[in-house]
Amino acid sequence: MPTPVHYRSADEDSARWLDFAFRPGDIVISTRSKNGTTWMQMICALLVLRTADLPAPLSQLSPWLDWLVVPRQEVYDSLAAQRHRRFIKTHTPLDGVPLDASVAYIVVARHPLDMAVSLYHHIDNIDRDRLHQLTGAPPPSEPAPPPSEPAPPRSKPAPPPTEPAPPRRPLHPWLREWIAGDPDPREALDSLPGVMWHLRDAWQRRHEPNVLLVHYDDLRSGLDAEMRRIATWLGIEVPADRWPELVRAATFDRMRQRAGDLAPDGGGVLKDSRAFFRAGRSGAGREALSAEELDSYHERTAQLAPPDLLAWLHRQA
Repeated sequence: MPTPVHYRSADEDSARWLDFAFRPGDIVISTRSKNGTTWMQMICALLVLRTADLPAPLSQLSPWLDWLVVPRQEVYDSLAAQRHRRFIKTHTPLDGVPLDASVAYIVVARHPLDMAVSLYHHIDNIDRDRLHQLTGAPPPSEPAPPPSEPAPPRSKPAPPPTEPAPPRRPLHPWLREWIAGDPDPREALDSLPGVMWHLRDAWQRRHEPNVLLVHYDDLRSGLDAEMRRIATWLGIEVPADRWPELVRAATFDRMRQRAGDLAPDGGGVLKDSRAFFRAGRSGAGREALSAEELDSYHERTAQLAPPDLLAWLHRQA
């Protein structure tokens, strides 16, 4: 088995996967940010538990394994204690996760422009000082410690920023820069090159029996059918009389109503859990750009991904 690629950011570390003990039947949900991660976690919770009355918050039922906010051993212990079929969240591409033939891997893809618009608004909803306090990293206004110095301990609150953050750029120029940006995709996974890196790797694996790709727009336009397809692929049987209740529980509006239990808010890093479920619609990214700018976007993505992946990704359900 090839050694997984190591992905590390200020609040995530894919190396946590290396010591994790899989169980046969585990489900790994691997998506980019704002691509439908929480939606797929909810669908898996409903299918595995066969009830809309979840016994615990979604983030406890489906831990984010490589998130540095929660200590590694705490995540391991939580998953080891679970007796139901486990479904685990990660934003790490599949080439950064150990691939086990007895494990199911689900990748959700969304039109990158819609993902970017959601990401733009999501950034405003994150309490950055709280996040840095929990991960031990300094606030954005401070320089990172030199390599010889350890990160501050989790129990010691990070000092507040010395200067207020600059005003946020409007969506339109931010989106144009996001399209044009060319960072290393392994270091900036929520950039356009990073999104395409993640999806291109998954697309190459789509014919493997334990890898499933799901399109966000198919969940929007045909939730019942997609949930049945996912259940069949996972080998899960749900009594017919429970399907309507489970599908209703997985709708965007119902999930927003239950934001307190469903939003990934470990440690209180979200300013508003309901704002996490902001809109969930498709087309916002395309509406924000001119025809010329959309052409530039398509020229850019043609450099980053094969035509068949782009045709699937950009289609409208």
